[in-house]
Amino acid sequence: MESLWNDADAAACGDDPVALRVYTSRLIGREPALVLHGGGNTSVKAEVENAFGEREEILFVKGSGWDLATIERAGFAPVRLDVLRRMATLERLSDADMVRMQRAAMIDPSAPNPSVEAILHAIVPYRFVDHTHADAVVTITNTPGGVERLGEIYGERIFIVPYVMPGFELARRVWEMTRDIDWAQIEGMVLLNHGVLTFGDDARSSYERMIQIVDGAERWLDAHAPLEPAPGPAGEPDLRTLARLRRAVCEHAGRAMIARVDVSPFARRFSERSDAAALVSRGPLTPDHVIRTKRTAMVLGDSPERGVERYAEAYRAWFDRHTDGTLTCLDPAPRWVLWPGVGTVALGPDDRAAGIVADIVAHTLPAMARAAALGGWDVLDEDDLFDVEYWELEQAKLTRAGEPPVHAGRVALVTGAASGIGRACVERLRADGAVVAALDVAPEVERAFAGDSGVLARVCDVTDAGAVEAAVAATVERFGGLDVVVSNAGVFPASAPITEIGEDAWRRSLAVNLDAHRIVVQKCAPFLELGIDPAIVVVGSKNVPAPGPGAAAYSVAKAGLVQLCRVAALELAGRGIRVNVIHPNDVFDTGIWSEDVIAERAARYGLTPEEYRTRNLLGVEITSANVAAMASAMAGPLFACTTGAQIPVDGGNERVI
Repeated sequence: MESLWNDADAAACGDDPVALRVYTSRLIGREPALVLHGGGNTSVKAEVENAFGEREEILFVKGSGWDLATIERAGFAPVRLDVLRRMATLERLSDADMVRMQRAAMIDPSAPNPSVEAILHAIVPYRFVDHTHADAVVTITNTPGGVERLGEIYGERIFIVPYVMPGFELARRVWEMTRDIDWAQIEGMVLLNHGVLTFGDDARSSYERMIQIVDGAERWLDAHAPLEPAPGPAGEPDLRTLARLRRAVCEHAGRAMIARVDVSPFARRFSERSDAAALVSRGPLTPDHVIRTKRTAMVLGDSPERGVERYAEAYRAWFDRHTDGTLTCLDPAPRWVLWPGVGTVALGPDDRAAGIVADIVAHTLPAMARAAALGGWDVLDEDDLFDVEYWELEQAKLTRAGEPPVHAGRVALVTGAASGIGRACVERLRADGAVVAALDVAPEVERAFAGDSGVLARVCDVTDAGAVEAAVAATVERFGGLDVVVSNAGVFPASAPITEIGEDAWRRSLAVNLDAHRIVVQKCAPFLELGIDPAIVVVGSKNVPAPGPGAAAYSVAKAGLVQLCRVAALELAGRGIRVNVIHPNDVFDTGIWSEDVIAERAARYGLTPEEYRTRNLLGVEITSANVAAMASAMAGPLFACTTGAQIPVDGGNERVI
């Protein structure tokens, strides 16, 4: 590991200690081998003038909820240093009381809660303090004889602290252990099975001490337990097995979950190890990971359903062994799975959470492999890990958690997603918590959602059965399953009386407005039946109940589509899949309506464009967002007992009514 310090960037911070703290914190946050997704914490001590003109010593420490990779000045909580130091002298203090006292000692009530390690940072007698969960160092401490190995690497330069629960207990232990030491003789601390602490009176020295300590551990591991390259192809997941696994996990979790499969050559190679199952059953890389990953992984066998059931039973037994009767048992579903011969699967209640678990697993597997070469994966016992997973501060979050979005953890697929109703459906489903596969024949679909990792945008001609099958497979591999389909893609041929309709226009309308929907239903149904409250929502048209002259090619195809949906509702109900239809009308913010077309149509009826847009019983303008809101609702619990329905979104049409 090398220092990322840049003199010019540091100089831009001037003499502002908090600006320098932000700068080096981000350098640390850029290194996943140091911290992952909000892990670690940093601080700086500085004097601040209060409203009375007095100088106060303040600890600016990373606030709860902030990530070092992107932290800003507002992410540091300012706490009175003397209060924190006095707190370290208390013999006992619950972590809940610690959080309350720290917040009371802040000079800015709008700042985030200080890190639970604020007291630890306060008692270190240096201005800058950096705390990471460096993979290499923790890997060494997770091996038999890890303390001796640290001595071999660092000599007397590093102060070693036995594992203690983070928070007040850790700060108190360090305060007791360091009251008589000469801080000038040490360059950092290793908190066994936990992480690394470095410090200095300037930002650079504290940061570069961290880099040097971690680099030393990495070099030692490369010499004594090198990682072998993982040649060969990636794993090949059976997608129905993946979908079955996800469904079983969702059932035991009591909510929908996203699943991310890792079939990279290294993950596959690890999954083939004879000791892989034993390694993943012993515990996480660092104890804070247990909040994301649970204590152990599940090992997938012949039946995903039986495997998840056995895991859940073992989790409940583990909880019963350790609870004092006052705790609330968390859901017993696994958060990551070892898939022998394939790789791993990470799970979370949304795509971000699943991604965090996937990143943690990707860092844990190499650590396990190295530790195995050094004698074994020797982590904390289950008592300590239980204390972290059921930490009082984590239990308190359960009472504060609000209701998740209606589609949280669900996977949707939308066709015709590049613009108009389709794009609005993608946006609404995302806002309602779903991840979405957005399909469109137009390449613009990839640009439309380029900034959203929760959208899998894919160019796909829905009249091509092979292309649709590949898109559905990509969706399941990316998110773990499929729950919702909004079959929206369509075309509106140029108006022509029946006697003048061209053969190409007729066939094209049937292909896109009817046949393509059949293809989508056929290719999605095998995965929808393994989904969570699976639903198909088809975008029809007002022209079905109330056709108009000059639109035979469109109206006939849409009428056939509705009949297809009625039959699908009859056939798929036994597989738990709902099928409903929306009939929009006069949705003018779509690609087929330009201002010129609206003006021409309005003139034909003797109306102004504004009057034409609202020519319905309610006198309202129908937008793509209105249709999307209905599509999202019909895919959700509000319509859980409805199938085969046809609902207009048209402001009220006399001919339909």
